[in-house]
Amino acid sequence: MINVENVKKSFDSTIALNDFSLHVKKGSIYGLVGTNGSGKTTIIKHLVGTFVADSGIITVDGENVYDNISIKEKIGYIPDDLSHYAHSELKYWAKYYGLMYPSWNSERFNEMLKIFELPDNRKLSKFSKGMQKQAIFSLVMATMPKYLILDEPIDGLDPIVRKLIWKYIVTDVAEREMTVLVSSHNLREMEGICDSIGIVDHGKMVLERDLDELKSDIHKVQVALNSPSDSAMSKLNILHREKRGTVDLLIVRNNKTLVDEVINEQSPILYDLLPLSLEEIFIYELGGELDEIANIF
Repeated sequence: MINVENVKKSFDSTIALNDFSLHVKKGSIYGLVGTNGSGKTTIIKHLVGTFVADSGIITVDGENVYDNISIKEKIGYIPDDLSHYAHSELKYWAKYYGLMYPSWNSERFNEMLKIFELPDNRKLSKFSKGMQKQAIFSLVMATMPKYLILDEPIDGLDPIVRKLIWKYIVTDVAEREMTVLVSSHNLREMEGICDSIGIVDHGKMVLERDLDELKSDIHKVQVALNSPSDSAMSKLNILHREKRGTVDLLIVRNNKTLVDEVINEQSPILYDLLPLSLEEIFIYELGGELDEIANIF
């Protein structure tokens, strides 16, 4: 598993990570979400051994990552910035990866090149951005990683390629118990693929939960009451409240049983309990409003 405990990291006077903790279970797909500049890429660079924490603990398989070759050989990493790969041919990178990773699978790599229709004798700088991502994905997946860490892996890819990439990932999770951490702004896609979610803001982990559990404990409530009771409503953890004529729209973080009990004891004229999308949960957990989404993504 991946374990991060109370990590702090500063760059000069800027605090990038502040008492940051994260836990990824073996064989799971973990989604790391947050606003731009929240610290997602910084923690990822710690996990792959590029950065050293000022304090705190970072372990993969119970071992420190930094300067640990045996652990790094188990990690496949796809960064958001692929410029490092640009000036060499794909076949050069295949040879390099084959030397660096003991588990390199050339048969799988060649199979993926055929599926993605990628030439191996062309420099990556000559590829489109989408083709570059497919090429790096093919390289990394051919290392047969035990841990796969992805930073905005599918941004700019067409729907067919995105589906194919996720198919490869989900298959390896199911068949080899590969553990995945993925950072992305595409919350709708994350909602359909992830087991667990971590929401990051200003260098801190705001919330970390299994996705099903998270969605079962936060609700959108539409309610109309003749005589609302402040004392009854105070039992609920209301994240957001909005008046729409005679109807109140509430975003409530409580289990369904308590919400039903509090609302029904007030004999509501109207009562609907609705599920929230991951995108809505993200906005409300960070204290925003739905009409601010355009300013976040």
